[in-house]
Amino acid sequence: MSEVLKKEKDGKIVIGIISRTEAMNALNKDVLWSLKKLFEEAREDKETSGIILTGDGEKAFVAGADIKEFSSYGPFEAYKMAERGQEIFSLIENFPKPVLAAVNGYALGGGCELALSCHIRIASKTAKFGQPEVNLGIIPGYGGTQRLSRIVGVGRAIELILTGKMIDAEEAFRIGLVNKVVEQGELLQEAKKILNQIIEKAPIAIELALNSIISGIEMTKDEGLKLERANFATLFSTEDMKEGVSAFIEKRKPNFKGK
Repeated sequence: MSEVLKKEKDGKIVIGIISRTEAMNALNKDVLWSLKKLFEEAREDKETSGIILTGDGEKAFVAGADIKEFSSYGPFEAYKMAERGQEIFSLIENFPKPVLAAVNGYALGGGCELALSCHIRIASKTAKFGQPEVNLGIIPGYGGTQRLSRIVGVGRAIELILTGKMIDAEEAFRIGLVNKVVEQGELLQEAKKILNQIIEKAPIAIELALNSIISGIEMTKDEGLKLERANFATLFSTEDMKEGVSAFIEKRKPNFKGK
């Protein structure tokens, strides 16, 4: 794993720590490539059940894209840059295992977009969020115009993107951008606690629940209901479903095996 993305393991949880502290953990090609590699490896690793993404240090989760890297881009280079970032963030959003963003500081521009691509977001009280791209004469290019509106609503997304303003963690919680706000020193511990609550459940059920929710957002209600009942029915062919029902009837803790 590249130096710009540290990888730690805690049981079945992989922790990806974006580490460019000299640049407030800003996204560049190396970080994006390392994120892609991290998720591709975690998808195939049967010993990995969930991922936490966070930033190195206490100042920034990811303070944005590396502006120096694309300051000389023209339309073609900008298009390819956005395409690359969107591909990787979509990989995260559609990941079959739960992904949690532990936002430890500034999450601006591409950093906010990275957090938006994660399934759950918790923030330290010192975290700040924003899509300030309009201040540079551009717009979000890694999915911010699409994911932000789906998470906080169209009106709030328009306000945040068009004003380019920054909001604190409490405001982010109030509008539904983050799920929980905790003290800085408790952030990683709380992230692990939430993720461990999830990964002790049936892995296939978690995967198909994520699929039903994330894919269903892009469908009509009828299409989403069709996907839900198909996934619901599929789970009745799994050993985990039989184990879960048996454990409930026998009043014991289930032993799920992902089969």
